[in-house]
Amino acid sequence: MHHLTCVSCGATFNAAQILYQCPVCGHLLAVEYDLDRMEIDPRAWKERPLSVWRYREILPVSGHPITLQEGGTPLYHLKRMGAEMGIRELYAKHEGMNPSGSFKDRGMTVGVSMALQLGKNTVACASTGNTSASLAVYAAKAGIHAVVLLPAGKVALGKVAQALIHGAEAISIRGNFDQALEMVHDLCRSHGLYLLNSINPYRLEGQKTIGFEILDQLGGVPDRIVLPVGNAGNISAVHKGLKEYITLGLIDTLPMMTGIQAEGSRPIVDAIQRGLPEVIPERHPDTVATAIRIGTPVNAEKALAAIRQTGGTAESVTDDEILAMQKELARKEGIGVEPASAASVAGVKKLVESGKIDRKERIVCVVTGHLLKDPETVVRQCKPPLEIDADLRSLLSALRL
Repeated sequence: MHHLTCVSCGATFNAAQILYQCPVCGHLLAVEYDLDRMEIDPRAWKERPLSVWRYREILPVSGHPITLQEGGTPLYHLKRMGAEMGIRELYAKHEGMNPSGSFKDRGMTVGVSMALQLGKNTVACASTGNTSASLAVYAAKAGIHAVVLLPAGKVALGKVAQALIHGAEAISIRGNFDQALEMVHDLCRSHGLYLLNSINPYRLEGQKTIGFEILDQLGGVPDRIVLPVGNAGNISAVHKGLKEYITLGLIDTLPMMTGIQAEGSRPIVDAIQRGLPEVIPERHPDTVATAIRIGTPVNAEKALAAIRQTGGTAESVTDDEILAMQKELARKEGIGVEPASAASVAGVKKLVESGKIDRKERIVCVVTGHLLKDPETVVRQCKPPLEIDADLRSLLSALRL
């Protein structure tokens, strides 16, 4: 059994209520379980495939989930890049290997399942791209309607294509993501659509399984988990899940939660580095990493707590640093990711060079989306194929053999 709890005032609410924020104080909600009374046998998890639903006892869905076998993503040891940075144990958890190509699938398998459990037949979101793609995929699987709001001209084509082909009703607005989220939130409250942005606490329940899988794959708790931060749901979710592991007695320490933002969109970084109690919104966020081009992260309250409670930190990286790392991951480790994903590894490099990270740490970077999510950015920064005549002489000349 579970209920909803306000992270600020502590008020509790029945799980059957459709709430996105605390009606008492307006702060964020979290899904809470009676962990002390749960009978959980982690040995049973080991017998199940590595996936989101391996951990179903601490997920809120009571019936059969809407699933496309999400989760179970690879954890790569970045030996070559780690050696260059002087870090022996540097890893990347590649969430781009989920069904729709991003970590959002973990949240959507739970979120869309909960929509059905709560009697809803239309789901909605605002998106910088990945959320809309994932929502469309899982709504299609569930046989329900999806509505997505996108900031016009600000979403990578690959992500728009996914939303369209899977049948979502996609609407572009002349504004940014934060404005789109405000609009869709108002729409859901006034017309009864089910909101599946990460302000919905059930969305984050699926995303917390990233942390569970990391522990299973590593065989222990890393010293640090580093994540790109946009709306700040992922870093909040992983922290929440691992705190549940502490309560269950499955681990006795937490990794340092570390968030990386783009230089042109860094409200979390500013709050951490300046010791502010809350974020100051960035009204005009700007970065090539469209997935984290968010100036008012709705989960900022949870993210700041995650970083501070674990002794973590936050850092920003420039677009040039993000794109350089995207290329390095591809050419040195064979890992293709979209720009926002590369931010986590770029952030580690910057923190190591500045002496803020100990090279002896065991570090896991979460890379959140697949390379093909944003092919236009890739093409722009790479040389085009060389065009030659169709004969061996021309080929040998081009290859300089």
